Amino acid sequence: MKILAIDTSGKTASAAVTDDGLLLAEKTVYTTLTHSQIILPMAKELMRGCGLEFSNLDGIACAAGPGSYTGLRIGIAAVKGIAMGCPSLKCAGISTLEALAWGNACCRGRILAVLRARKEIVYAGVYESDGVTVRNIMPDRVCPEAELSELAGSAMLIAGDCCVEIKDKLFAGSADIICAPPAMRLQRASSLCMAFEAAPDRAVAPDQLAAAYLQETKAEKDKAHRD
Repeated sequence: MKILAIDTSGKTASAAVTDDGLLLAEKTVYTTLTHSQIILPMAKELMRGCGLEFSNLDGIACAAGPGSYTGLRIGIAAVKGIAMGCPSLKCAGISTLEALAWGNACCRGRILAVLRARKEIVYAGVYESDGVTVRNIMPDRVCPEAELSELAGSAMLIAGDCCVEIKDKLFAGSADIICAPPAMRLQRASSLCMAFEAAPDRAVAPDQLAAAYLQETKAEKDKAHRD
């Protein structure tokens, strides 16, 4: 499969192109610009560099959440637009936490993928890697960070934007619990490609792509309060 993936779920904007597991191109920028300004030009630049058109692709993937509400909507809208313009394209929304685990798939054992939701609250998922593939062993959820201390007692790698903070606060005395290398701590689009290629049957029609926020948005909370 030739796959284009984009990730706009956090502070990084990332795009990648793979061909049957071979990474052809990837660009990841920790940016102060809005993802709506940067992600499509970035994707087009990579496609040109690979000598590909969107019609040459077999699939396109995006981070479906959790993450930044606005960022997720931008990425999903971009994928929907590209896929609707190329009806043959398969598209998939991949869990941001799953993608973080795939980015560290070479680490055998347990992987804790964790992203900051708000003060003392995190998005978290636990995955298991055999060194090649990953599988979910604790469903993605939003929870108080203190709950993660229950995971202590076994070797584990932590990835995500607050992995160092979680390590220092909850697992400082655990030598077998470590943070991912700096280059693998944040979201990368190539990880979405890996996840999609491992399970191509997760493909859906463009109009079925939806964000998995894991908690109510502000608009939903405001509506519930009014009701």
